[in-house]
Amino acid sequence: MLMAESRAEGVIRAQVVCAMPNRVFVRELQLPHGATVEAAIAASGLRETSPPIEIASDRLGIFARKAEFDTVLQNGDRVEIYRPLKVDPKEARRRRAKRN
Repeated sequence: MLMAESRAEGVIRAQVVCAMPNRVFVRELQLPHGATVEAAIAASGLRETSPPIEIASDRLGIFARKAEFDTVLQNGDRVEIYRPLKVDPKEARRRRAKRN
C-alpha cells in the first residue's frame, strides 16, 4: 500500500507498472503535485531499463481505467502500461465458437 501524501512537501506517491512477456516492471515514485501520467513514465526509467516498448495513449490506464498522457495523477495512483493484444478478443471468441 502506498503511504499518505506529505502535504508540507507537496509530494504524491504513485506506481508505474508494465507487464512484459518475461517480467513485470514496477516502480514506486514520489512526484510533485500536478504530475501527469507522462511525467510518471519518464521518472520511472521504464524506457531506459526495458527493451524497446511502444507506449501509446490508447494503452494507458490508472487502476484499469483509461488514461491519457496528460492525465493528472492523484496520490496512490497506479499507472498501467498495457501491451498490444496479439488477437482481437472478438476474433478469438469467433474462433472458439467455430471449434465447438
